[in-house]
Amino acid sequence: MPEHPLAAHDAPALLLQLSDSHLMADPDARMLGVNTDASLRAVIDLARRQEGQPELMLLTGDLAQDGSPQAYRRLQAHLRGAPVRCLPGNHDAPEVMRQILADWISPVYDLPGWRIIMLDSTVPGEDFGHLDEAQLAVLDQAIKDAGPRHVLVALHHNLARVDGNWQDPMMVDNAAAVFARLSAHPQTRIALWGHIHQEFDCRHHHLRLLGTPSTCFQFTLNNGQHAIDAKAPGYRWIKLYADGSIATGIRRLDAAAWASLQATPTLELA
Repeated sequence: MPEHPLAAHDAPALLLQLSDSHLMADPDARMLGVNTDASLRAVIDLARRQEGQPELMLLTGDLAQDGSPQAYRRLQAHLRGAPVRCLPGNHDAPEVMRQILADWISPVYDLPGWRIIMLDSTVPGEDFGHLDEAQLAVLDQAIKDAGPRHVLVALHHNLARVDGNWQDPMMVDNAAAVFARLSAHPQTRIALWGHIHQEFDCRHHHLRLLGTPSTCFQFTLNNGQHAIDAKAPGYRWIKLYADGSIATGIRRLDAAAWASLQATPTLELA
């Protein structure tokens, strides 16, 4: 539900979050029955039809499943002409990302009235996340330098618990330290992430915490157990208002488009 006062003169900045595309070197490769390249292209097409050109398209990690240069180059081609920033996830190859997507990588991106801070929560060789002292210093300095701007913090790994079993051991392992920093700065309005392959929206004191579906397959709980969700892929849109309020929601592919992208799953979860 929108949080902002619907004033006609209040023109927000539009941010689109796409996450967990899991592209591979082979554009025809499937993961859990989904052609991840075709699924991403379908979600991008949906976003362009529904939203037009945003002020920022934010990609929150696991851009590639195999860390291959081919995957990142295709991603670059799919989003050519869009204002893009990205950050790595646990399946990415950060060095390869920095080589190919250098123009998309920066810790800070400013929009009217807002500062977007992008953090690297990855730990080499691990699925869980951690924000080390260097990343926490980036966060502290970026908030300090934000001036009167409101702040949105983006990372790959979730800061809040999601399912209590399979997913939560892979969240940020020092989330309490991160929240302590964020809670000390009332201009920090939003923390958002990918990683969880599902919609998430809750509050932690003054912070809005947002998680976003994958552009390919989704996760859920079934009788308390982690499972693949039948929901279609999608993206999150966020309207950022100058007074610090927001409106946000999820858009997904329609049933017919989603059905055309699926096949019998051939790759199991690790």
